[in-house]
Amino acid sequence: MARILITSAIPYINGIKHLGNLVGSQLPADLYARFMRARGHEVLFLCATDEHGTPAELAAAKAGKPVAEFCAEMHQVQAAIAKGFGLSFDHFGRSSSPENRALTQHFAGRLADAGLIEEVSERQVYSNADKRFLPDRYIEGTCPNCGYDKARGDQCENCTKQLDPTDLIDPRSAISGSTDLEVRETKHLYLRQSALRRDLDAWIDSKTDWPVLTTSIAKKWLHDGDGLRDRGITRDLSWGVPVKKGTEPWPGMEGKVFYVWFDAPIEYIAAANEWTNARGAPDAEWERWWRTDKGAEDVRYIQFMGKDNVPFHTLSFPATIMGSGEPWKLVDYIKSFNFLNYDGGQFSTSQGRGIFQDQALEILPADYWRWWLLSHAPENSDAEFTWENFQASVNKDLADVLGNFVSRVTKFARSKFGETVPEGGAFGPAEEALIAELSRRLQTYQDLMEAMEIRKSAAELRAIWVAGNEYLQSAAPWSVYKTDPDAAAAIIRLSLNLVALYAVLSAPFIPDASARMLKAMGTSDDSWPGDDLGQALARLGPGDAFEVPEVLFAKITDEQREDWQERFAGQRG
Repeated sequence: MARILITSAIPYINGIKHLGNLVGSQLPADLYARFMRARGHEVLFLCATDEHGTPAELAAAKAGKPVAEFCAEMHQVQAAIAKGFGLSFDHFGRSSSPENRALTQHFAGRLADAGLIEEVSERQVYSNADKRFLPDRYIEGTCPNCGYDKARGDQCENCTKQLDPTDLIDPRSAISGSTDLEVRETKHLYLRQSALRRDLDAWIDSKTDWPVLTTSIAKKWLHDGDGLRDRGITRDLSWGVPVKKGTEPWPGMEGKVFYVWFDAPIEYIAAANEWTNARGAPDAEWERWWRTDKGAEDVRYIQFMGKDNVPFHTLSFPATIMGSGEPWKLVDYIKSFNFLNYDGGQFSTSQGRGIFQDQALEILPADYWRWWLLSHAPENSDAEFTWENFQASVNKDLADVLGNFVSRVTKFARSKFGETVPEGGAFGPAEEALIAELSRRLQTYQDLMEAMEIRKSAAELRAIWVAGNEYLQSAAPWSVYKTDPDAAAAIIRLSLNLVALYAVLSAPFIPDASARMLKAMGTSDDSWPGDDLGQALARLGPGDAFEVPEVLFAKITDEQREDWQERFAGQRG
């Protein structure tokens, strides 16, 4: 049994996220966590809300609420949506937690002691209209690299280029929209990432199994232009982790907070501390996942994120951990994703474009979305959500293949044998051929899931469903029954066991439908099949009761699709 630590990029607190956010981190992380638990491994799956910095302050101001109150409310909203999508976090924390505050200040103290933090006088944008310094994300303008007119002062959302506010063309305040800006002098702390460039480069080189997308982004940031730059880790804000050197004050930094991208990744560690504190468990329980001197040397740590988050997770966060000089666990594998676009344009939380997670759950159950998003995950290139493709995939894969198989088998079985599994005769060549094919496909499916090949895993799972349909159509128990009821009973006994098998294998993708399938088969045995698939296909024995479930997946009609296309054609209201 392996020990696997899984984190997905923590979502900003500034609003309800769109489907692109879901498929770019949390959903594939949940898929992998569910699969690894099903295989018998010990898994700790952590996520949280990212509650500090400009997005939180701006969103709270727009809502007319104190920022702490706004964050508390939105954390509950995001936790409820995560539950609605079946995300199986062991803990869903908050970066504003006391645990993260203490840990962030601890890391800052360690880095300072190591000579890796430098106090820098810099010139920063000041808004005369707002009467305050503007942190990077409080400034918007046109990106000098790609021309996107809503780029932020720290990074362009469109091309992901790292920026400074003074790089922007026609900058304006994100608070008031004022262009009455000037540059004034202020002091900030910088993390001397450049001092760790060789260590980071060697570490990344050692990760030969990383996706090309992850490695290429990390290497670009390390070597392009002047290479890895030192990064400011403080901001002139009131909301955030106060700047301290461990538990001691930091002279000259009064009234400043740590930059959100310094404290947010540290929340991955703090979330584990929150997890144990919430249960009154000892620190040793979370430390065995995070400290290599206390048991974490046996842990495999995997992160899931969109490509825009890769630079901070391959460079800045590892620099923080390495620079501390303490035995913290570094990530072993980063599964990164490209962007999911929406109907010819981009999903955008800040611009309110696309279908958002709460809206998605209002119109269809979670499994419809889970299946489409995972089977179309933007792994090797950007992907696009269109309503036509969504309708076709749901109808063909879920309704016509899986749902139709379950319906045909259970209804025919009830009509001829009642609601108990029939005994029938021994399996013949057709059944043995099916078991052999499924055994091969199951091994491929497992290999792909372990390799985190999301789209290929979905395609292989669908092929496993198709194999059962083709067997049922070829075996034709409705015809065989007329002349040989025992042979028909054997076909149905195997087919009912296929329903149970499909429930187990499909659970990482569509957990709600899988649970309904198992319940209908009258079993709570959700154990993953072993090497002998024939044994797994005897999960249900003669005389065991089953039920005909309600329709697993209703087809999406053209009228529904057209209505949704119109409702979600533009900005979120």
